[in-house]
Formats: sequence, structure tokens, C-alpha cells
Amino acid sequence: MAKLPDDILNTIFTLQRRLVEILNETTATEYILMQQFGETEATLPELESLDNIKERLRTSYNRLYRLLQQVTESQPAATADTLNFLYGTIEDGEAIVDASAASIQEIKMDWNLR
Repeated sequence: MAKLPDDILNTIFTLQRRLVEILNETTATEYILMQQFGETEATLPELESLDNIKERLRTSYNRLYRLLQQVTESQPAATADTLNFLYGTIEDGEAIVDASAASIQEIKMDWNLR
């Protein structure tokens, strides 16, 4: 296995947790919006936005998981390209989490959701 530095492993595991937490918040927001307002012409854009957010979060999580698995199974070490792809995936995942959290908060504010 390519020995990843502890700070990179910590970053990966923290990011995975954040992805899961934001995915949970996304589905909870979608549920509350549906329960309070239903699927109407007015809520449809937000519901579609929440679906898109969920898909981006799932894709980011899965990509990160697969790359980490690939690195751990690499012998004697992962290639530079794989590691660079992993580092880029981390950066992308962090950006997706931040953008998703902001979008969810905006939807909550627009619809007075908690």
C-alpha cells in the first residue's frame, strides 16, 4: 500500500463524514419541504436542486472511497497519477460539501425551514 501521511488520511475521513452529514441534511430538508408544502410548481425547483445536490454528494463520496481503496491495494506503491487524482478528488469533495451546505441553507431560508 502507498503509505499516505496521517494528515491526508484524517482529511479523507473527515471529508467522508462531512459528505455523509450533508447528504443526510439534504434528504432531511427534502423531506421537510415535501411534508410542509408538497410537490408543487413552486417547490419543484428546490426539490430538483436537492436531488442534484444528493447526486453530487454521492458521486464525490463514491469516487473518494474507490480511490482510497485503489491506493490501499497498490503494491508496492500507488502511481503518482493515482495520488494526484486522489488529492484532486479531495479538493473537489471539499468544494462540493461547501457549495452543497450553502445551497441547503439558502433553500431553508427561502422556505423558512429549520
